[in-house]
Amino acid sequence: MNVSSTQAVDSRLFRRLRHGIGRAVADFNLIKKGDRIAVAVSGGKDSYTLLILLEELRRRAPVPFELVAVNIDSGYPGYQTNIIEGFLRDRGFEYRMVPTEHYAIIQEKRRPGSSYCAICSRLKRGALYEATRELGCNKLALGHHQDDFIETLLLNQFFVGSLKSMAASMLADNGVTTVIRPLVYLTEEDIISYSRQTQLPIVCCCCPVCGTADQQRRRMKSLLKELQKDIPHIKNSLLKALSNVHPRHLLDSGLSRKSTADTQSVLSGAPSPDADLPVCQEVVEVCREG
Repeated sequence: MNVSSTQAVDSRLFRRLRHGIGRAVADFNLIKKGDRIAVAVSGGKDSYTLLILLEELRRRAPVPFELVAVNIDSGYPGYQTNIIEGFLRDRGFEYRMVPTEHYAIIQEKRRPGSSYCAICSRLKRGALYEATRELGCNKLALGHHQDDFIETLLLNQFFVGSLKSMAASMLADNGVTTVIRPLVYLTEEDIISYSRQTQLPIVCCCCPVCGTADQQRRRMKSLLKELQKDIPHIKNSLLKALSNVHPRHLLDSGLSRKSTADTQSVLSGAPSPDADLPVCQEVVEVCREG
């Protein structure tokens, strides 16, 4: 695939994005030799950027891995899948378009006054897992960026009472698919700039409540924007906190016991259970090069 036609006018921006995704792949061991990765492409700025950057990495990596774009059509009236398919076809991506009746199911099952988002996201995630399996992919790449990680952390703390965000890599609930989020180090601001400079064909999901459903997340965006005026590094600091956890200094008794047991294991010389996790060193090296 020729990526040059979609690269940003500002080459420094593209290099920064490429370095960020490469750093994430290296830090979290997201890609290994022989992986076949389904990339969720909704038609939004994040998923397009994810696909383009992964393809750039694939072309430069010294070890082989495969990409296949997957679009889930939830059936919302007006959703222009033809634009998405044209983008994927014209740029030579392997892809799968998956039509569904999700909108009809939501209309039937949704309780009056309840949110579309919860049931829609569950249906879409299930369809992505199924398509990933059918396409012979062992991993599913999603387009969550740095701001998503931070906002989710704050939402869970403020409204749920949970110290939780998202993982850069985790085994899905189906026990088969590994979900990866390679945009973890990329800011939404940079992705917006990139999508505008390259004039990516953004497609609205056409959900009836699109843009108005997640008021709480918009509150977190506004809060962070206000705090950033006085604390310019606040987003980097909050993201760093997600990988700098001290369980003994939290109130979760289960985590505290595990932390104590791990400490005793280290003092006794016993190996950590994560000590022998495989790392594809070839991919790590090309990622560190940026």
